[in-house]
Amino acid sequence: MSWFNMSAIDLSSLISRRALLKRSGLGFGSLAAAYLLHSEGHAAPATGGRLAGINLRPKPPHFPPQARAIIQLMQAGGPSQVDLFDPKPELQRRGGRPIPLSIEKPPGVGNAPTLLASPFKFHKRGRCGMELSELLPQLGTIADDITLVRSMHTGNNNHPEAMIQLTTGKIFPGRPTLGAWISYALGTENQNLPAYVVLRDPAGYSVNGKLPWSNGWLPALFQGVEFNSVGAPVLDLEPPLAQPRQVERTNLDLLARLNDEHRRKYPRNTELEARIRNYELAARMQLHAGEVLDLTKESKATRKLYGLDNPLTAGYGTRCLMARRLVEAGVRFVQVFEPAKASWDAHTDIKGEMEISCATTDGPVAGLVRDLKARGLLDETIVLWTGEFGRLPTTQKATEAQKASGRDHNRHAFSLWLAGGGFKAGYVHGATDDFGYAAVTDRVSVPDLHALLLHQLGLDHTQVTYLYHGRDETPTDAPVTGAHVIPALLQKPPRGV
Repeated sequence: MSWFNMSAIDLSSLISRRALLKRSGLGFGSLAAAYLLHSEGHAAPATGGRLAGINLRPKPPHFPPQARAIIQLMQAGGPSQVDLFDPKPELQRRGGRPIPLSIEKPPGVGNAPTLLASPFKFHKRGRCGMELSELLPQLGTIADDITLVRSMHTGNNNHPEAMIQLTTGKIFPGRPTLGAWISYALGTENQNLPAYVVLRDPAGYSVNGKLPWSNGWLPALFQGVEFNSVGAPVLDLEPPLAQPRQVERTNLDLLARLNDEHRRKYPRNTELEARIRNYELAARMQLHAGEVLDLTKESKATRKLYGLDNPLTAGYGTRCLMARRLVEAGVRFVQVFEPAKASWDAHTDIKGEMEISCATTDGPVAGLVRDLKARGLLDETIVLWTGEFGRLPTTQKATEAQKASGRDHNRHAFSLWLAGGGFKAGYVHGATDDFGYAAVTDRVSVPDLHALLLHQLGLDHTQVTYLYHGRDETPTDAPVTGAHVIPALLQKPPRGV
Protein backbone atom coordinates (compact mmCIF):
# COMPACT_ATOMS: atom_id res chain seq x y z
CA MET A 1 0.00 0.00 0.00
CA SER A 2 1.32 3.45 -0.91
CA TRP A 3 2.49 5.67 1.95
CA PHE A 4 0.27 8.43 0.52
CA ASN A 5 -3.35 7.41 0.63
CA MET A 6 -5.36 9.84 -1.61
CA SER A 7 -8.63 8.22 -0.53
CA ALA A 8 -7.96 9.39 3.01
CA ILE A 9 -7.98 13.06 1.99
CA ASP A 10 -11.15 15.12 1.80
CA LEU A 11 -10.63 16.78 -1.61
CA SER A 12 -13.47 19.23 -0.96
CA SER A 13 -11.34 20.84 1.75
CA LEU A 14 -8.52 21.72 -0.71
CA ILE A 15 -8.32 25.11 -2.39
CA SER A 16 -6.52 26.12 -5.55
CA ARG A 17 -3.36 28.21 -5.59
CA ARG A 18 -5.37 31.08 -7.10
CA ALA A 19 -7.93 30.88 -4.28
CA LEU A 20 -5.13 30.74 -1.69
CA LEU A 21 -3.56 33.93 -3.09
CA LYS A 22 -6.94 35.64 -3.08
CA ARG A 23 -7.84 34.68 0.48
CA SER A 24 -4.51 35.21 2.21
CA GLY A 25 -2.53 38.38 2.82
CA LEU A 26 -5.57 40.60 2.19
CA GLY A 27 -5.56 39.48 -1.43
CA PHE A 28 -2.27 41.15 -2.36
CA GLY A 29 -0.92 37.89 -3.71
CA SER A 30 -3.81 37.76 -6.19
CA LEU A 31 -3.05 41.29 -7.37
CA ALA A 32 0.60 40.40 -7.91
CA ALA A 33 -0.34 37.26 -9.84
CA ALA A 34 -2.71 39.24 -12.09
CA TYR A 35 0.04 41.77 -12.82
CA LEU A 36 2.61 39.08 -13.68
CA LEU A 37 0.21 37.14 -15.89
CA HIS A 38 -0.79 40.28 -17.79
CA SER A 39 2.76 41.57 -18.23
CA GLU A 40 3.89 38.19 -19.58
CA GLY A 41 0.95 37.96 -21.96
CA HIS A 42 -0.72 34.99 -20.22
CA ALA A 43 -3.78 36.74 -18.88
CA ALA A 44 -7.04 36.35 -20.76
CA PRO A 45 -8.19 39.39 -22.74
CA ALA A 46 -10.01 41.68 -20.35
CA THR A 47 -13.49 42.79 -21.25
CA GLY A 48 -14.78 44.44 -18.09
CA GLY A 49 -17.52 41.83 -17.87
CA ARG A 50 -19.60 43.33 -20.69
CA LEU A 51 -17.54 43.58 -23.87
CA ALA A 52 -16.56 40.35 -25.53
CA GLY A 53 -13.63 39.82 -27.84
CA ILE A 54 -11.20 42.02 -29.70
CA ASN A 55 -13.15 43.21 -32.72
CA LEU A 56 -14.87 46.24 -34.18
CA ARG A 57 -18.31 44.72 -34.50
CA PRO A 58 -21.08 47.05 -33.26
CA LYS A 59 -21.68 46.66 -29.52
CA PRO A 60 -24.75 47.81 -27.60
CA PRO A 61 -24.46 50.94 -25.43
CA HIS A 62 -25.54 50.96 -21.80
CA PHE A 63 -28.65 53.03 -22.55
CA PRO A 64 -30.27 54.69 -25.60
CA PRO A 65 -27.76 57.20 -27.01
CA GLN A 66 -28.35 60.76 -28.11
CA ALA A 67 -25.50 60.56 -30.64
CA ARG A 68 -23.69 57.88 -32.58
CA ALA A 69 -20.50 59.67 -33.68
CA ILE A 70 -18.07 62.44 -32.71
CA ILE A 71 -16.01 64.80 -34.88
CA GLN A 72 -13.26 66.31 -32.75
CA LEU A 73 -11.83 69.47 -34.32
CA MET A 74 -8.42 69.70 -32.64
CA GLN A 75 -6.95 73.20 -32.32
CA ALA A 76 -3.52 72.37 -30.90
CA GLY A 77 -1.52 75.27 -29.54
CA GLY A 78 -3.95 76.92 -27.15
CA PRO A 79 -6.55 79.25 -28.71
CA SER A 80 -6.95 82.49 -26.74
CA GLN A 81 -10.33 82.51 -25.00
CA VAL A 82 -10.24 86.26 -24.27
CA ASP A 83 -9.77 87.03 -27.98
CA LEU A 84 -12.31 84.55 -29.35
CA PHE A 85 -15.07 83.52 -26.95
CA ASP A 86 -14.84 85.29 -23.59
CA PRO A 87 -15.12 89.12 -23.74
CA LYS A 88 -13.74 90.91 -20.68
CA PRO A 89 -14.64 94.62 -20.31
CA GLU A 90 -12.42 94.96 -17.24
CA LEU A 91 -9.43 93.60 -19.19
CA GLN A 92 -10.13 96.14 -21.93
CA ARG A 93 -10.26 99.00 -19.43
CA ARG A 94 -7.06 98.01 -17.65
CA GLY A 95 -4.94 96.97 -20.62
CA GLY A 96 -1.32 98.06 -20.17
CA ARG A 97 -1.61 98.29 -16.38
CA PRO A 98 0.20 96.03 -13.88
CA ILE A 99 -1.40 92.65 -13.29
CA PRO A 100 -3.54 92.35 -10.12
CA LEU A 101 -2.48 90.06 -7.28
CA SER A 102 -5.16 87.51 -8.28
CA ILE A 103 -3.17 86.64 -11.42
CA GLU A 104 0.08 84.73 -11.18
CA LYS A 105 3.14 86.35 -12.71
CA PRO A 106 3.95 83.96 -15.59
CA PRO A 107 7.50 82.53 -15.45
CA GLY A 108 7.93 82.10 -19.21
CA VAL A 109 10.53 83.89 -21.33
CA GLY A 110 9.47 87.40 -22.32
CA ASN A 111 6.46 87.57 -20.02
CA ALA A 112 5.80 91.09 -18.74
CA PRO A 113 3.73 91.91 -15.62
CA THR A 114 1.10 93.92 -17.49
CA LEU A 115 -2.40 93.18 -18.75
CA LEU A 116 -2.98 92.86 -22.49
CA ALA A 117 -6.35 94.05 -23.77
CA SER A 118 -7.80 92.16 -26.72
CA PRO A 119 -7.27 93.91 -30.06
CA PHE A 120 -10.56 92.47 -31.30
CA LYS A 121 -14.18 93.50 -30.88
CA PHE A 122 -16.98 91.18 -29.78
CA HIS A 123 -20.52 91.13 -31.20
CA LYS A 124 -23.74 89.43 -30.16
CA ARG A 125 -24.64 86.75 -32.67
CA GLY A 126 -27.76 84.70 -33.35
CA ARG A 127 -31.11 84.81 -31.59
CA CYS A 128 -29.37 83.64 -28.42
CA GLY A 129 -27.17 86.76 -28.34
CA MET A 130 -23.95 84.80 -27.89
CA GLU A 131 -20.95 87.15 -27.80
CA LEU A 132 -18.23 86.08 -30.23
CA SER A 133 -15.12 87.72 -31.62
CA GLU A 134 -15.09 89.56 -34.93
CA LEU A 135 -12.46 87.00 -35.94
CA LEU A 136 -15.21 84.35 -36.22
CA PRO A 137 -17.84 85.78 -38.58
CA GLN A 138 -18.83 82.36 -39.96
CA LEU A 139 -19.11 80.75 -36.55
CA GLY A 140 -21.41 83.62 -35.62
CA THR A 141 -23.88 82.44 -38.29
CA ILE A 142 -24.35 79.15 -36.39
CA ALA A 143 -24.33 80.60 -32.85
CA ASP A 144 -27.83 79.23 -32.25
CA ASP A 145 -26.55 75.70 -32.98
CA ILE A 146 -23.59 75.61 -30.60
CA THR A 147 -22.94 75.16 -26.88
CA LEU A 148 -20.15 77.47 -25.71
CA VAL A 149 -18.27 76.44 -22.55
CA ARG A 150 -16.26 79.31 -21.05
CA SER A 151 -15.24 77.58 -17.82
CA MET A 152 -12.89 74.81 -18.94
CA HIS A 153 -9.67 74.16 -17.03
CA THR A 154 -6.87 71.62 -17.27
CA GLY A 155 -3.87 70.35 -15.33
CA ASN A 156 -0.70 71.52 -17.06
CA ASN A 157 0.69 74.53 -18.92
CA ASN A 158 2.94 72.55 -21.28
CA HIS A 159 1.72 71.48 -24.72
CA PRO A 160 2.60 67.75 -24.45
CA GLU A 161 1.05 67.16 -21.03
CA ALA A 162 -2.04 69.27 -21.74
CA MET A 163 -2.61 67.56 -25.09
CA ILE A 164 -2.28 64.14 -23.45
CA GLN A 165 -4.84 65.19 -20.83
CA LEU A 166 -7.20 66.55 -23.48
CA THR A 167 -7.15 63.23 -25.33
CA THR A 168 -6.84 60.74 -22.43
CA GLY A 169 -8.12 62.57 -19.34
CA LYS A 170 -4.78 62.59 -17.47
CA ILE A 171 -1.45 64.30 -18.09
CA PHE A 172 0.65 61.11 -18.08
CA PRO A 173 1.33 59.28 -21.37
CA GLY A 174 0.37 55.64 -21.82
CA ARG A 175 -3.39 55.77 -21.29
CA PRO A 176 -5.90 55.13 -24.10
CA THR A 177 -7.34 58.16 -25.83
CA LEU A 178 -11.07 58.88 -25.78
CA GLY A 179 -11.41 57.71 -29.38
CA ALA A 180 -9.76 54.40 -28.52
CA TRP A 181 -12.16 53.87 -25.59
CA ILE A 182 -15.13 54.58 -27.85
CA SER A 183 -13.83 52.15 -30.48
CA TYR A 184 -13.39 49.49 -27.80
CA ALA A 185 -16.81 50.05 -26.24
CA LEU A 186 -18.98 50.53 -29.34
CA GLY A 187 -17.12 49.23 -32.40
CA THR A 188 -17.99 50.62 -35.80
CA GLU A 189 -21.23 50.61 -37.76
CA ASN A 190 -19.29 49.99 -40.99
CA GLN A 191 -17.10 46.88 -40.96
CA ASN A 192 -15.26 48.16 -44.02
CA LEU A 193 -13.90 51.20 -42.16
CA PRO A 194 -12.14 51.74 -38.82
CA ALA A 195 -14.10 52.96 -35.81
CA TYR A 196 -11.55 55.75 -35.21
CA VAL A 197 -10.03 57.84 -38.02
CA VAL A 198 -7.42 60.61 -37.78
CA LEU A 199 -7.14 63.41 -40.37
CA ARG A 200 -3.97 65.41 -39.79
CA ASP A 201 -2.32 68.08 -41.89
CA PRO A 202 -0.21 66.32 -44.55
CA ALA A 203 2.49 68.94 -43.90
CA GLY A 204 3.38 67.27 -40.60
CA TYR A 205 2.36 66.07 -37.18
CA SER A 206 1.05 68.29 -34.44
CA VAL A 207 2.40 68.32 -30.88
CA ASN A 208 3.09 64.84 -29.39
CA GLY A 209 3.26 63.08 -32.76
CA LYS A 210 0.90 60.09 -32.75
CA LEU A 211 0.17 60.11 -29.01
CA PRO A 212 -3.14 62.03 -29.42
CA TRP A 213 -4.68 58.94 -31.06
CA SER A 214 -2.91 56.18 -29.13
CA ASN A 215 -4.65 53.02 -27.93
CA GLY A 216 -2.48 53.05 -24.77
CA TRP A 217 -2.78 49.64 -23.14
CA LEU A 218 -5.98 48.74 -24.99
CA PRO A 219 -5.43 46.29 -27.87
CA ALA A 220 -3.85 47.94 -30.91
CA LEU A 221 -7.01 47.44 -32.96
CA PHE A 222 -8.62 50.41 -31.18
CA GLN A 223 -6.03 53.09 -31.97
CA GLY A 224 -6.77 55.87 -34.47
CA VAL A 225 -6.11 55.07 -38.13
CA GLU A 226 -4.53 57.85 -40.19
CA PHE A 227 -6.25 58.76 -43.45
CA ASN A 228 -4.70 61.19 -45.93
CA SER A 229 -6.35 64.29 -47.34
CA VAL A 230 -3.86 64.43 -50.22
CA GLY A 231 -3.27 61.52 -52.62
CA ALA A 232 -4.39 57.99 -51.67
CA PRO A 233 -6.72 58.17 -48.64
CA VAL A 234 -4.98 55.22 -46.95
CA LEU A 235 -1.31 54.37 -47.42
CA ASP A 236 -0.08 50.88 -48.36
CA LEU A 237 -3.51 49.45 -49.17
CA GLU A 238 -2.73 48.73 -52.81
CA PRO A 239 0.09 46.29 -53.72
CA PRO A 240 3.05 47.83 -55.63
CA LEU A 241 2.49 45.28 -58.39
CA ALA A 242 -1.12 44.92 -59.50
CA GLN A 243 -2.54 41.40 -59.40
CA PRO A 244 -5.74 39.92 -60.79
CA ARG A 245 -8.56 40.20 -58.28
CA GLN A 246 -8.98 36.41 -58.06
CA VAL A 247 -5.30 35.93 -57.18
CA GLU A 248 -5.59 38.51 -54.43
CA ARG A 249 -8.76 36.86 -53.14
CA THR A 250 -7.05 33.44 -53.04
CA ASN A 251 -4.09 34.89 -51.13
CA LEU A 252 -6.40 36.53 -48.61
CA ASP A 253 -8.37 33.31 -48.09
CA LEU A 254 -5.14 31.39 -47.46
CA LEU A 255 -3.98 34.04 -45.02
CA ALA A 256 -7.30 33.84 -43.18
CA ARG A 257 -6.93 30.05 -42.76
CA LEU A 258 -3.37 30.45 -41.45
CA ASN A 259 -4.51 33.17 -39.06
CA ASP A 260 -7.31 30.97 -37.74
CA GLU A 261 -4.88 28.12 -37.13
CA HIS A 262 -2.46 30.43 -35.31
CA ARG A 263 -5.32 31.91 -33.29
CA ARG A 264 -6.30 28.44 -32.08
CA LYS A 265 -2.74 27.69 -30.99
CA TYR A 266 -2.32 31.00 -29.14
CA PRO A 267 -5.81 32.03 -27.98
CA ARG A 268 -4.55 34.51 -25.35
CA ASN A 269 -2.24 36.54 -27.59
CA THR A 270 -4.12 39.84 -27.84
CA GLU A 271 -1.44 41.58 -29.91
CA LEU A 272 -1.65 38.85 -32.53
CA GLU A 273 -5.43 39.05 -32.52
CA ALA A 274 -5.32 42.83 -33.00
CA ARG A 275 -2.81 42.48 -35.85
CA ILE A 276 -5.00 39.90 -37.60
CA ARG A 277 -8.06 42.13 -37.26
CA ASN A 278 -6.13 45.08 -38.67
CA TYR A 279 -5.05 43.10 -41.71
CA GLU A 280 -8.59 41.91 -42.29
CA LEU A 281 -9.88 45.48 -42.00
CA ALA A 282 -7.18 46.70 -44.42
CA ALA A 283 -8.33 44.17 -46.98
CA ARG A 284 -11.89 45.44 -46.75
CA MET A 285 -10.74 49.06 -46.90
CA GLN A 286 -9.05 48.33 -50.23
CA LEU A 287 -12.49 48.07 -51.73
CA HIS A 288 -14.42 50.71 -49.83
CA ALA A 289 -12.27 53.52 -48.37
CA GLY A 290 -11.53 55.18 -51.70
CA GLU A 291 -15.22 55.28 -52.59
CA VAL A 292 -16.24 56.80 -49.24
CA LEU A 293 -13.60 59.54 -49.52
CA ASP A 294 -14.10 60.38 -53.19
CA LEU A 295 -14.85 64.10 -52.85
CA THR A 296 -15.38 64.52 -56.60
CA LYS A 297 -18.91 63.23 -55.99
CA GLU A 298 -19.72 66.31 -53.92
CA SER A 299 -21.58 69.19 -55.55
CA LYS A 300 -19.92 72.48 -56.40
CA ALA A 301 -22.05 74.19 -53.74
CA THR A 302 -20.91 71.74 -51.06
CA ARG A 303 -17.26 72.13 -52.00
CA LYS A 304 -17.63 75.90 -51.78
CA LEU A 305 -19.37 75.59 -48.40
CA TYR A 306 -16.20 73.97 -47.01
CA GLY A 307 -13.89 76.48 -48.67
CA LEU A 308 -12.39 74.11 -51.20
CA ASP A 309 -12.43 76.92 -53.79
CA ASN A 310 -10.10 79.07 -51.65
CA PRO A 311 -6.37 78.16 -51.36
CA LEU A 312 -6.30 79.47 -47.79
CA THR A 313 -9.06 77.17 -46.54
CA ALA A 314 -8.93 74.29 -49.04
CA GLY A 315 -6.66 71.98 -47.04
CA TYR A 316 -8.55 72.24 -43.76
CA GLY A 317 -11.89 72.30 -45.57
CA THR A 318 -11.00 69.03 -47.31
CA ARG A 319 -10.41 67.33 -43.96
CA CYS A 320 -13.69 68.70 -42.55
CA LEU A 321 -15.59 67.41 -45.59
CA MET A 322 -13.86 64.02 -45.27
CA ALA A 323 -14.96 63.93 -41.63
CA ARG A 324 -18.58 64.40 -42.64
CA ARG A 325 -18.36 61.61 -45.21
CA LEU A 326 -16.74 59.27 -42.68
CA VAL A 327 -19.38 59.71 -39.96
CA GLU A 328 -22.03 59.45 -42.66
CA ALA A 329 -20.51 56.07 -43.55
CA GLY A 330 -20.59 54.80 -39.96
CA VAL A 331 -17.25 55.79 -38.41
CA ARG A 332 -17.62 56.49 -34.66
CA PHE A 333 -14.84 58.98 -33.95
CA VAL A 334 -13.03 61.32 -36.35
CA GLN A 335 -10.18 63.57 -35.22
CA VAL A 336 -9.41 66.55 -37.48
CA PHE A 337 -6.19 68.45 -36.76
CA GLU A 338 -5.58 72.14 -37.39
CA PRO A 339 -3.47 73.36 -40.34
CA ALA A 340 0.25 73.49 -39.61
CA LYS A 341 0.38 77.05 -40.96
CA ALA A 342 -2.35 78.19 -38.57
CA SER A 343 -0.84 77.63 -35.13
CA TRP A 344 -2.86 78.88 -32.16
CA ASP A 345 0.34 79.20 -30.10
CA ALA A 346 0.47 83.00 -30.30
CA HIS A 347 3.41 83.91 -28.07
CA THR A 348 4.64 86.98 -29.94
CA ASP A 349 1.81 88.57 -31.94
CA ILE A 350 -1.70 87.74 -30.77
CA LYS A 351 -3.31 89.89 -33.46
CA GLY A 352 -1.41 88.69 -36.50
CA GLU A 353 -1.26 85.03 -35.53
CA MET A 354 -4.92 84.82 -34.53
CA GLU A 355 -6.05 86.49 -37.74
CA ILE A 356 -4.30 83.81 -39.82
CA SER A 357 -5.58 80.91 -37.71
CA CYS A 358 -9.19 82.11 -37.79
CA ALA A 359 -9.20 82.97 -41.49
CA THR A 360 -7.96 79.44 -42.24
CA THR A 361 -10.44 77.53 -40.08
CA ASP A 362 -13.58 79.61 -39.42
CA GLY A 363 -15.30 79.00 -42.77
CA PRO A 364 -14.73 75.22 -43.05
CA VAL A 365 -15.80 74.65 -39.44
CA ALA A 366 -19.07 76.56 -39.85
CA GLY A 367 -19.60 74.83 -43.19
CA LEU A 368 -19.27 71.43 -41.53
CA VAL A 369 -21.95 72.22 -38.94
CA ARG A 370 -24.31 73.68 -41.56
CA ASP A 371 -23.79 70.68 -43.84
CA LEU A 372 -24.43 68.16 -41.06
CA LYS A 373 -27.59 70.02 -40.10
CA ALA A 374 -28.88 70.20 -43.68
CA ARG A 375 -28.41 66.44 -44.09
CA GLY A 376 -30.13 65.59 -40.80
CA LEU A 377 -26.85 64.35 -39.30
CA LEU A 378 -26.24 67.01 -36.65
CA ASP A 379 -28.72 65.55 -34.16
CA GLU A 380 -26.74 62.29 -34.07
CA THR A 381 -23.23 63.72 -34.49
CA ILE A 382 -21.30 65.68 -31.86
CA VAL A 383 -18.92 68.33 -33.21
CA LEU A 384 -16.30 69.36 -30.65
CA TRP A 385 -13.98 72.35 -31.26
CA THR A 386 -11.21 72.61 -28.66
CA GLY A 387 -7.59 73.31 -27.89
CA GLU A 388 -5.57 71.86 -25.01
CA PHE A 389 -5.58 75.04 -22.86
CA GLY A 390 -6.13 78.79 -23.10
CA ARG A 391 -3.92 81.85 -22.89
CA LEU A 392 -3.08 84.37 -20.20
CA PRO A 393 -4.56 87.90 -20.13
CA THR A 394 -1.01 89.25 -19.71
CA THR A 395 1.64 90.35 -22.20
CA GLN A 396 4.51 88.35 -23.65
CA LYS A 397 7.27 88.96 -26.18
CA ALA A 398 10.04 86.76 -27.57
CA THR A 399 12.87 89.32 -27.52
CA GLU A 400 13.53 92.65 -25.88
CA ALA A 401 13.31 94.37 -29.26
CA GLN A 402 9.75 93.12 -29.83
CA LYS A 403 6.59 94.75 -28.63
CA ALA A 404 4.92 92.74 -25.86
CA SER A 405 1.85 91.68 -27.84
CA GLY A 406 1.68 87.91 -27.36
CA ARG A 407 0.15 85.68 -24.68
CA ASP A 408 1.57 82.71 -22.79
CA HIS A 409 -0.18 79.43 -21.90
CA ASN A 410 -2.99 79.29 -19.33
CA ARG A 411 -4.17 76.06 -17.70
CA HIS A 412 -6.67 77.80 -15.43
CA ALA A 413 -9.18 78.75 -18.13
CA PHE A 414 -10.03 78.02 -21.74
CA SER A 415 -13.13 77.93 -23.92
CA LEU A 416 -14.50 75.30 -26.28
CA TRP A 417 -17.74 74.70 -28.11
CA LEU A 418 -19.90 71.73 -29.08
CA ALA A 419 -22.71 71.28 -31.57
CA GLY A 420 -25.28 68.55 -32.10
CA GLY A 421 -25.63 65.22 -30.35
CA GLY A 422 -28.09 66.41 -27.71
CA PHE A 423 -26.06 69.32 -26.35
CA LYS A 424 -28.01 72.46 -25.44
CA ALA A 425 -27.88 74.76 -28.49
CA GLY A 426 -27.48 78.52 -28.28
CA TYR A 427 -26.25 78.19 -24.72
CA VAL A 428 -23.26 79.68 -22.87
CA HIS A 429 -22.01 77.73 -19.85
CA GLY A 430 -19.79 78.92 -17.02
CA ALA A 431 -17.68 82.03 -16.52
CA THR A 432 -14.15 83.15 -15.77
CA ASP A 433 -12.98 86.00 -13.52
CA ASP A 434 -12.92 89.65 -14.64
CA PHE A 435 -9.73 89.11 -16.65
CA GLY A 436 -10.41 85.68 -18.19
CA TYR A 437 -7.59 84.22 -16.12
CA ALA A 438 -9.37 81.46 -14.20
CA ALA A 439 -12.64 79.55 -14.50
CA VAL A 440 -14.72 80.45 -11.43
CA THR A 441 -18.36 79.61 -12.15
CA ASP A 442 -19.70 76.18 -13.20
CA ARG A 443 -16.20 74.85 -13.83
CA VAL A 444 -15.76 71.97 -16.28
CA SER A 445 -12.70 69.69 -16.24
CA VAL A 446 -11.39 67.61 -19.12
CA PRO A 447 -12.55 64.35 -17.43
CA ASP A 448 -16.02 65.95 -17.05
CA LEU A 449 -15.99 66.61 -20.80
CA HIS A 450 -15.11 62.98 -21.52
CA ALA A 451 -17.90 61.77 -19.21
CA LEU A 452 -20.35 64.00 -21.09
CA LEU A 453 -19.27 62.78 -24.53
CA LEU A 454 -19.48 59.13 -23.50
CA HIS A 455 -22.89 59.70 -21.93
CA GLN A 456 -24.26 61.13 -25.16
CA LEU A 457 -23.05 57.99 -26.95
CA GLY A 458 -25.03 55.90 -24.49
CA LEU A 459 -22.10 54.91 -22.26
CA ASP A 460 -21.73 55.22 -18.49
CA HIS A 461 -18.11 56.35 -18.10
CA THR A 462 -17.77 54.38 -14.86
CA GLN A 463 -18.95 51.13 -16.45
CA VAL A 464 -16.68 50.98 -19.52
CA THR A 465 -13.81 48.95 -18.05
CA TYR A 466 -10.63 47.18 -19.07
CA LEU A 467 -8.56 45.04 -16.71
CA TYR A 468 -4.98 46.33 -16.71
CA HIS A 469 -2.33 45.33 -14.18
CA GLY A 470 -4.99 43.85 -11.91
CA ARG A 471 -7.16 47.01 -11.89
CA ASP A 472 -10.40 47.71 -13.72
CA GLU A 473 -9.48 50.89 -15.61
CA THR A 474 -12.13 53.27 -16.92
CA PRO A 475 -11.97 56.19 -19.39
CA THR A 476 -12.28 58.89 -16.70
CA ASP A 477 -11.04 57.18 -13.49
CA ALA A 478 -13.83 59.06 -11.71
CA PRO A 479 -12.82 58.19 -8.10
CA VAL A 480 -9.52 60.00 -8.72
CA THR A 481 -10.50 62.76 -11.18
CA GLY A 482 -14.01 63.46 -9.87
CA ALA A 483 -15.40 63.25 -13.42
CA HIS A 484 -19.15 63.61 -13.68
CA VAL A 485 -21.84 64.36 -16.24
CA ILE A 486 -22.99 68.00 -16.13
CA PRO A 487 -26.77 68.17 -16.74
CA ALA A 488 -26.85 71.90 -17.62
CA LEU A 489 -25.01 71.25 -20.89
CA LEU A 490 -27.56 68.74 -22.20
CA GLN A 491 -30.97 69.14 -23.81
CA LYS A 492 -32.35 66.14 -21.87
CA PRO A 493 -31.66 65.11 -18.27
CA PRO A 494 -28.77 62.64 -18.16
CA ARG A 495 -29.27 59.03 -17.17
CA GLY A 496 -28.70 58.31 -13.50
CA VAL A 497 -28.02 61.96 -12.51
